[in-house]
Amino acid sequence: MSDLFTSAQGDPTTGAGAGDAGGALVAPLAVRMRPRSLEEVAGQREALRPGSPLRRLIEGGGGAAGPLSAILWGPPGTGKTTLAHLVAHAADRTFVELSAVTAGVKDVRAVMDQAVRERSLHGRQTVLFLDEIHRFTKAQQDALLPGVENRTVILVAATTENPSFSIIAPLLSRSVLVTLGSLDDDDVRGVVARALTDERGLAGAHTLGEEATEHVVRMAGGDARRALTTLEAAAGVAADERAAGREDEVTEITLAQVEQAMAQAAVRYDRAGDQHYDVASAFIKSMRGSDVDAALHYLARQLEAGEDPRFIARRIVIAASEDVGMGDPTALQTAVAALHAVAQIGMPEARIILAQAVVHNAVAPKSNAAYAAINAAIADVRAGKGGPVPPHLRGTGYAGAARLGHGEGYRYTHDEPAGVGEQQFLPDDLRDADYYRPTGRGWEERLGPRWAELRRIIRGRPRGGE
Repeated sequence: MSDLFTSAQGDPTTGAGAGDAGGALVAPLAVRMRPRSLEEVAGQREALRPGSPLRRLIEGGGGAAGPLSAILWGPPGTGKTTLAHLVAHAADRTFVELSAVTAGVKDVRAVMDQAVRERSLHGRQTVLFLDEIHRFTKAQQDALLPGVENRTVILVAATTENPSFSIIAPLLSRSVLVTLGSLDDDDVRGVVARALTDERGLAGAHTLGEEATEHVVRMAGGDARRALTTLEAAAGVAADERAAGREDEVTEITLAQVEQAMAQAAVRYDRAGDQHYDVASAFIKSMRGSDVDAALHYLARQLEAGEDPRFIARRIVIAASEDVGMGDPTALQTAVAALHAVAQIGMPEARIILAQAVVHNAVAPKSNAAYAAINAAIADVRAGKGGPVPPHLRGTGYAGAARLGHGEGYRYTHDEPAGVGEQQFLPDDLRDADYYRPTGRGWEERLGPRWAELRRIIRGRPRGGE
């Protein structure tokens, strides 16, 4: 395990910039440009305000009992790894980095053992940076607890998922939760501008036009790493073109070169995390709100992110009953047909089928009357309402049923002149329950009066009265 340990003073991320004579790039631009001090950190003003737990941790404080551990929660490219490195630099701490994708309990225990030796022999604290902690199982997270509770290590864990759902409560209670937000456009512009001139970055070998800058900023979506990766790729395109005949001393990176470097915009969407639920929620609410364009946008985001089209189809089926319902009964038919078709056809053609079902759901008249009705009925059942089934409705298909009076007085509906007649179907304590209340929209505009008349007959009410 000794090879996992690095002194905070030895930063392996530095390397030659684009302007170096040798032109060697020992690390990606985003790694080389990692901030070395709080002053270089872009954004995160609230998390790093003076006196905040994270700032005190970075500055080497933490109270009489020693530094607390921290869980950094935020989207990609917001500085989680950078902040962990800054924590390690404080007070000459030892830095260890593990990824929950590849590490296991054995690795965690090895870090704890080595951290005890570091503290005993050299008086140095160990910072354990655990990336993607949400990928650790409960048992793996449990292995972290002794070291965190005894402060054998300062745990700095990074996650893109909501810690309330992905991290065990005992670990959360022993750590400071720091929420990081996406960078704003000005912050991203600053990151790009510094990378163009800094010796660790492109070292002045390139400039970036205004249009190209705005495109990089827009496509970054608040992700500094994405912005720097795009800039590095675009610089490569520009350098290739320069080598092919352009002899400018300083090469300007154009909008066309940025677009060429960015073959396809990465979609900000985490299938396993809370963004998965956010986009799915926006998708459903857009169909409910009858905004076809918005619904298609969120459909496209899910598809481009690689979401299972069957998952999307199931959401459409649910919406067809919950939000459209009897406002347009054919919406459910379309949705179910789409569900089966998608399973048989698959992508990319499935996108067309899903789009048709989305459009139908979005433009259909909306009614949640059936949804509200079943919820109301369930609420009564859970409240203990609903006495015995009326005797005339009870089963008669077994010996002794007639002796018990089952079925006596039952009126066969098809024998009624109008095909419906007065009869009690609900238990006595719910005989006047009124669950289903049709709206005046779509198909229910016609269904409403019919149900009112049927209920009047069934419950023996006089015409024109309730």
